[in-house]
Amino acid sequence: MTSHLVPDARSAPPDQALTSWRDGPARRAVVDFVARAVEEVPVDQRVAVFDNDGTLWCEKPMPIQLDFILRRLVEMAEADPGLGDQQPWKAARERDHAWLSQVMVDHYAGDERLVTIMAAGILAAYDGISVEDFEAQADAFLRTARHPTLDRTYLQCAYRPMVELLGHLAAHGFATYIASGGGRDFMRPVTAELYGVPRERVIGSTAALAYSSDSGGGTIRHTPVPDYLDDGPQKPIRIWSRVGRRPLLAAGNANGDTAMLDFTQHVDKPYLRLLVLHDDADREFAYTAGAEKALEKAERDHWTVVSMKHDWSTVF
Repeated sequence: MTSHLVPDARSAPPDQALTSWRDGPARRAVVDFVARAVEEVPVDQRVAVFDNDGTLWCEKPMPIQLDFILRRLVEMAEADPGLGDQQPWKAARERDHAWLSQVMVDHYAGDERLVTIMAAGILAAYDGISVEDFEAQADAFLRTARHPTLDRTYLQCAYRPMVELLGHLAAHGFATYIASGGGRDFMRPVTAELYGVPRERVIGSTAALAYSSDSGGGTIRHTPVPDYLDDGPQKPIRIWSRVGRRPLLAAGNANGDTAMLDFTQHVDKPYLRLLVLHDDADREFAYTAGAEKALEKAERDHWTVVSMKHDWSTVF
């Protein structure tokens, strides 16, 4: 996928939407849901929320933002050799993907020890940077860095079928939001261009910020203090805090998305819960680690499981 294809996918006429989706139960569930929502729900109540990592763009062999952070941790370890034997700087320097992957596996299994260690490094990595400088670095990284195995830039790692879905929803009056465990300010520079989701509709994790007055109108900087991790039960809380509505559609791919998908349930309105299944080792990756509980709940509660292998004719 080249960048000029992204707006084309988002702006396709309704009768040409979802062209990367194969005909089957998942596509029909989407089409039927949108038709019902248009008929039964006022425009101002049509809200859809999407996880980002593993739902809208690729998250293997590591989340894209993690690559961004690891490069900064390596810089820190080179400047201060004493950090090199401490985690997560050690894993960053050695590119220890096993340790890094275990962080999220343990997190989704309820073990927060490695996450705590990783979070301390992440918070230290950008302590004191202004929000504008952070955004500029994130934007440059996303436009120039390449995926380690897929031979494409990170901006070309968005899933075309999901971009089409976002466009299809927008064409039918939906306000689309991102509710991600990833960093809010890391995603914001590119979401409008990549997904058609404006920056003010991006909900994500963040460090606490601090403002200081200066001659240039003041500066907001990152601090080494966590504000919140937008994952698990925090997702519906943050959605409600920002949107003030229960979504009609939610899409995710992991255990951390189950509360958000649960929250997308109505007594008197149509709703749809999508769980993306990574089962295509040829075109992307095949894995269920970190999604075991979500898959069990999907079967039990009749969520719509979207198979990359069977439901998508094109991935990127």
